[in-house]
Formats: sequence, C-alpha cells, structure tokens
Amino acid sequence: MLMSLLAYLALAIFLAGFAWKIFQYARSPAPLLIPTTPAPLTKIGVAWRLFTEVAFFNSLFKGNKWTWLFGYAFHAALVLVLLRHVRYFADMPHWFAEVQIFGVIAGIVMVGALGMLLIRRFWVARTRYISSPADYLMLMLLLAIGGTGLLMKFAFRPDIVSIKEAMVGWVTLRGFQTPGDVLFAVHFALVLVLLAIFPFSKLMHLGGLFFSPSRNQTDTPREHRHVNPWAAP
Repeated sequence: MLMSLLAYLALAIFLAGFAWKIFQYARSPAPLLIPTTPAPLTKIGVAWRLFTEVAFFNSLFKGNKWTWLFGYAFHAALVLVLLRHVRYFADMPHWFAEVQIFGVIAGIVMVGALGMLLIRRFWVARTRYISSPADYLMLMLLLAIGGTGLLMKFAFRPDIVSIKEAMVGWVTLRGFQTPGDVLFAVHFALVLVLLAIFPFSKLMHLGGLFFSPSRNQTDTPREHRHVNPWAAP
C-alpha cells in the first residue's frame, strides 16, 4: 500500500512539476536580444539550431570533446534503455525481443558514461569548483538506478511477469502491487525519487533548452527592433 501511494505521488509530482516549469519558462520575458553568436538569422535557422543542439550537443562538442563524448554516450544510451523498458508497460511485437540486446548494451554504456562524468567532476579542477552537492547526488542517483538495473539483468533475475503486471497496473491507474523482489523494489524506489525531484533539478534542461534566449532567438538586432516585454506599449 505504501509503495503504491508513493508511486502515484511521485508520478503526479513529476507531471505537475514538469508542466508548471514549462509554463513558467514560456511566461518568462526576454528583455534582451542575446543569442549566442554566430546565430541564425531566420526562424527556420533557429529551429535547426535547436534540433542540432538536442540531437548532437553542438555547443558541448565545441566546448570540450571528452565531456561531449561521455555526455552524449549517456543520453544516447538512456534513450535506448527507456525504449527497452516499454515492454514492461505494453505488449510488444515479436521482433522486439530480437533487439533487446541493444538495450542491454546501452545500459552498460550508460552506467560507464555516468561513472566517467562523476570522475570528471572530482578530477577536473574547474568542474569541481562549480559543482554543487546536488550535481554529485544526481549522478550517484542515476548510477544507482542503472547499477540496480544491471544487477537484475546479470545477477539477480526477478519475476518479469509480476513486474510487468505491476507496471501496467500503475500506468493504467488500475492499482499497483509491488512484486516481492527486494532488488526491484530498491530499483523502482530510486526511479520514484528521480521522478519526484526531476522538475526541481538541473534535469529540467530537458524542456528548458527550448526556452533559452541564447538559443531560440534570431541574430537580427539591426533588421528588427527587439521590444522589451516588460515595457509598456
């Protein structure tokens, strides 16, 4: 009963918090025209710039190649891991079982990339100087989630059928019954913690990137006057 209530509470906090943050970002005025140059001159160019930032992390690649490598490996592997977890929430076609190996490999890559990013925060002086305790704790939380997931895959095999029944019941609001596997309970509890704190952490760059004035503005100060939204007409 406690895990069921916590599961729905964490999901509600995540959905409401994420929506509220996006609402705040959308309502925040941009009093200055501050695109990071060289910047596009058209809206289509801005859309392409945002796409390449999301898909390829262009600015991070220009800033530091090693950080880009570990960061991109983590995010790309995370996408594959999340796609692999879809099978726990819905019935998948037969061919989906044939590509499960890619999700497993992605899980290993994800944990390895997180480990390197954590080492980087300790090792690189300028990164360590600007890092807050929350930065370390977030990386450790993600490592714990990935580590427990790999343990369930390679060491302590849980009852997959009962886990799928619990997950389907959770997302369809039909009731959630925690499987009697301790490692899964720990893994799922860590995921719930991540969901609950997600909207209030730096992980909100997932949605905040699209509202960044340095990325979503055109570089046309001479062609068009940028009116301060705070100024009265």
